[in-house]
Amino acid sequence: MTWIYVLDLLGTLVFAISGVLTTIDKKFDLVGSIIIGMVTAIGGGTLRDIMIGETPVGWMEDLNYLYAIIFAVFLSYIFKSSISKLRRGMFLFDTLGIGLFTILGLEKTLSIGLTIPIAILMGIVSAVFGGVIRDVLTNEVPLIFRKEIYATACLIGALIYVVLQQFSGSLNLNLIMSILVVMGIRYVSVKRGWSLHL
Repeated sequence: MTWIYVLDLLGTLVFAISGVLTTIDKKFDLVGSIIIGMVTAIGGGTLRDIMIGETPVGWMEDLNYLYAIIFAVFLSYIFKSSISKLRRGMFLFDTLGIGLFTILGLEKTLSIGLTIPIAILMGIVSAVFGGVIRDVLTNEVPLIFRKEIYATACLIGALIYVVLQQFSGSLNLNLIMSILVVMGIRYVSVKRGWSLHL
């Protein structure tokens, strides 16, 4: 079990929790919460895999992703008040998740021989489209359509990763650097209220 795999599962868990917390706030039933938790956590990766023709999609071949989602539902309901107090920590994990999912999605797309621009797009899809599906299903304007810097952070991180790969053969170092770029841009933009709003 690699540290990347552990982070991938952790990102899945955190994304699922964010989805379930949304449904609890909106008074969804348990089935609705599970569905929204699932689409938030694995929706982007599922869409990416279908678009690039990689089937069965990744999570269907590894039950640990489903276990992470079920655990997220359990945690969200049992420890709702405690988790709600940790929104700042959840934001950091969510930011880590989008950075990780961006690069993993990009790398998976490159591995099957598609071009760099398509791979970058698929990295962004991996990172943000679970949240888009969640927001649409819960009747919210998706975050990437609001003024916050979100998908743009993923785009810059993906570009940094592609450039680093041309100069360094260290996959782990390039991955870490690119994730930190995404996290840094996302964190600073929210903290300082930066946006691309015209």
